[in-house]
Amino acid sequence: MIVFLYLLLLLILIFVSLYALNLFSFLSRKNTTTTTGSSANGGNKRQLPPGSSGWSFISETIDYFRAGLDGVPERYFFDRVRKYSSQVFKTSLFGESVIVIGGTAAGNKFLFSNEYKLVESWYPKSVIEIFPLNKRSSGNQAAQKRLRKLYPQLLNMDTVRNYIGIMDSMTVRYCELHWDKNINTDEMMITTTVYPLVKKQSFSIATFLLSSIDYQHDPHRIHELYELFCDVHKGILSLPINFPGTQFNRAIKSNKLIRKEIEKVFRQRKMDIQSHAKVPMQDMLSRLITLSEEDSGMDETFIVDALTGLIFGASASTGDVITLVMKYLADFPDVYNQVLEEQTEVACAKGTGELLNWNDIQKMKYSWSVVREVMRVAAPTPIGFKKASTDFWYDGYFVPKGWKLCLSSAATHKNPDYFPDPEKFDPSRFQGEGPAPYTFIPFGGGPSLCPGKEFVRLEILVFLHHVVRRYKWDRALPTDDDAEQEKLVFKPFPRLTKGLPIYIRPQHRS
Repeated sequence: MIVFLYLLLLLILIFVSLYALNLFSFLSRKNTTTTTGSSANGGNKRQLPPGSSGWSFISETIDYFRAGLDGVPERYFFDRVRKYSSQVFKTSLFGESVIVIGGTAAGNKFLFSNEYKLVESWYPKSVIEIFPLNKRSSGNQAAQKRLRKLYPQLLNMDTVRNYIGIMDSMTVRYCELHWDKNINTDEMMITTTVYPLVKKQSFSIATFLLSSIDYQHDPHRIHELYELFCDVHKGILSLPINFPGTQFNRAIKSNKLIRKEIEKVFRQRKMDIQSHAKVPMQDMLSRLITLSEEDSGMDETFIVDALTGLIFGASASTGDVITLVMKYLADFPDVYNQVLEEQTEVACAKGTGELLNWNDIQKMKYSWSVVREVMRVAAPTPIGFKKASTDFWYDGYFVPKGWKLCLSSAATHKNPDYFPDPEKFDPSRFQGEGPAPYTFIPFGGGPSLCPGKEFVRLEILVFLHHVVRRYKWDRALPTDDDAEQEKLVFKPFPRLTKGLPIYIRPQHRS
């Protein structure tokens, strides 16, 4: 009975919250759509794009999540383009009135090229509440300018290149500790699930490079932080209902615990630097502390929040992408063989025990084409948001200041005008000149291009270099049983429903 009452109360709170959000959104739309005045269209009525309104917040959000769970997030956008006969339309997502502009090369180009002119970065309420730094920088131009300057400083090319050798040695060590014990023999078949292994590996590498917390010397600490970050990842784009038991509530609580742990690391590091103790100056934490001496706005809270966001950004999608790369390499043996051949050539040019370097990474062209095709088929972040910082017109429609704008890499990547036969897995799309500008946007674009793009690229390629040369693998689940088949879903990020169970065996190398 108590459980029933608890669930009933939860449902009541959810619907009251949705009603309040929807009523506010509806009134805002009503006021906006009746406004008239001068415009680029000669003083005509300021007409919003076609689309939904009113209680559609619930149905539209459900439709979006349903398309993701069916593995086709692009369907949500394509269905509405057909319904309204327009590439630009309005909808309601995550409690917000949204105008969809991105999804085409022209729309993506418009949004990226007008960053800090007509549009600015914006995040849904769930992201803002979980990551306080985004909340404090929202509408604060000084804070936004500081962040725009900070992240490229921390993740510049020289810094990232210096991480290659560390990534290399950590990957080898991780394979020896966690992958080798799962190798199958003639006497015993062991099922290994890829996702938790690579997710924790990418998190461990990011945590070490950013704060020097090492899983080898402190595995319990890494495990606890990893579990907390997993909660954050699950709740990052959930319904923003802060009630016990919801993913959103768990994500907020977990991020607070993460921040407390990062605070301890920060304070100890600052004390060590001030006392001239030997500290790892190459990691992000030490560099943040050094930069804070030149900028009074970078206080302890700012640095802790920035480092927490960096760790999340550097590890959140990497494990997803690596898991899918291993899935497609298992499904396409010819692609696997070409990756193996390329990585073997790189290895053969190295001396015994010599670590990978920047020149080696540049030789991994086909391997990177495979990774890019994986990110096209399964966009790491299938949806993105901006906010109109002023009134403007686009494609004959009025966009009011303050409205949220949506772009979809999932819809762009599956557009047959840009990628013929878009469901086909074909890495050759990225050879030669590759796709046209603004048609492949897994890392965004323009001034808001993901500053960690090179960090992620290096980590994935270093992993591929070792995994294909050490192992061969086959998918462990049957392919003829619908009940047991593994499916690709988006929740909202791409995920294989079973985590990719495989049988792994050693790669025989000369």
